Amino acid sequence: MDKWDVRFMEMTRLVSTWSSCYKTNRQVGAVVVRDKRILTTGYNGAPAGVESCKERGECLREKLGIASGTRQEMCYAVHAEQNAIIQAAKLGITLEGATLYCTHQPCSMCSRMIINSGIVRVVYEQGYPDEFSLRLFKEAGIQIEKFN
Repeated sequence: MDKWDVRFMEMTRLVSTWSSCYKTNRQVGAVVVRDKRILTTGYNGAPAGVESCKERGECLREKLGIASGTRQEMCYAVHAEQNAIIQAAKLGITLEGATLYCTHQPCSMCSRMIINSGIVRVVYEQGYPDEFSLRLFKEAGIQIEKFN
């Protein structure tokens, strides 16, 4: 890891504070970078026009007793990595050859989007109970690193 990795990981932590996730330990931030330039950012939160769990005052997943790392579709939030990729699409920015920095290891749903977006490197800080995502990254040749 170099000083740029440290700087961009600090940015992911800042972006994660914008999350509208009800659970403070699941506030996730993502920053996509190429050539030491930030291309897009993302955080986990409800889609535009949809009330978030924070606004509702409860976590849907907790209410339904859904374990972490399972049934990701049962959540109001769009993942941070997905929002960063969606932002690039909306703005017409290619992510080919970019690095994604993320506060948490991407899930398998996000890993597929990351692979197809052209991102070639993922740096994450906290683990996540989804070994399949790591297998997908390895098979696709995506460089994945745990930030220390």
